[in-house]
Amino acid sequence: MDAENDLEPVKPRRFAGFRKLAGWQKALIVLGVLLLVIAGGLTGTGFYLYERYDNKVSRESLLPSRSAEDVARSEENWDSGPLNLLLLGSDSRAEEPDETSPIGERSDTIMLLHISKNRDHATLMSIPRDSYVEVPAGGSWKGGKNKINSAFAFGGAPLTAETVTKLTGITLDGAMIADFASIREMVDAVNGVNVCTYAKVTSLHTGRVWEPGCHDMNGEVALDFVRQRYSVEGGDFGRMRNQQLVVKALVAKVQSSGAMTNPLKLDSLLGIAAEALTVDDRLDLRDLAFKVRDLRPDNIDYLTVPDTGASLDTPAGSAVELDPDLSVSLFKAVADDTVQQWLAENPGQAAPGS
Repeated sequence: MDAENDLEPVKPRRFAGFRKLAGWQKALIVLGVLLLVIAGGLTGTGFYLYERYDNKVSRESLLPSRSAEDVARSEENWDSGPLNLLLLGSDSRAEEPDETSPIGERSDTIMLLHISKNRDHATLMSIPRDSYVEVPAGGSWKGGKNKINSAFAFGGAPLTAETVTKLTGITLDGAMIADFASIREMVDAVNGVNVCTYAKVTSLHTGRVWEPGCHDMNGEVALDFVRQRYSVEGGDFGRMRNQQLVVKALVAKVQSSGAMTNPLKLDSLLGIAAEALTVDDRLDLRDLAFKVRDLRPDNIDYLTVPDTGASLDTPAGSAVELDPDLSVSLFKAVADDTVQQWLAENPGQAAPGS
């Protein structure tokens, strides 16, 4: 499957085109779409365009039914507490030449976005898709240990949300799923990005080589960069890190390019994002945009939930074992809104450049 064939027109059924994308594309789209919303700020002229943007977004019930206590806690969070949003990207592994899925569609990308109580800092945490965790019963699944991405196959976004809550102990205040969008269009819409990589990356598709340092990339080059997995230090984890680097560069470019004060440019960016986004029907995007209007790219940290290795032998196949100490302490820090303190106490956990 080549880059040209990956970029197909959006089909009427929102998830049809998305299922045909490779996992690396979906991961970047999920990150980019949400962060474009954050970076846009939607203040001033942006608010004028909001209604047009919001009307393009699909809405579905993505979270499971919640207790009165959880509803009250979430309402308090939206009013004056920290916010935790679930971000998903779905995947049909049978579409990827190096991966097969015996049970069908899975969530290729699972992330938590934590926004601090003061609304001045955010942390985007990737949960490895093959993490071996307790998955509650749902659909044909009777409950028990499995890879976390299987939750989407058995029970869609609601079961995935339930699984993440069970794993982390964190109340989810909203959820989003990324649908088909061209990452090339997103990057080209801001006239390219400058990506700073901390390790050598060689493209197995085009032969391009990116030495450690900063590189200007148009949409096609950025697409090639985030495709790389086997030639990247850390494999899938390295690819996830590179995806985060591109997203950080994209967010920075959105803010530095004058898009927020240019109605046409902002309209184009929000249009691309809107076509790629499905949000929980209880999530108010205007409220979210207002809450994060002062958030800046330099105040967004990117990290992956700590693990002890990706070769855990399980009935579901080789899986990722989350670090029993570091992951638990991270989830507690998220719940307590002390992520910055946790990062200070655990240097090296944040992605380079965060």
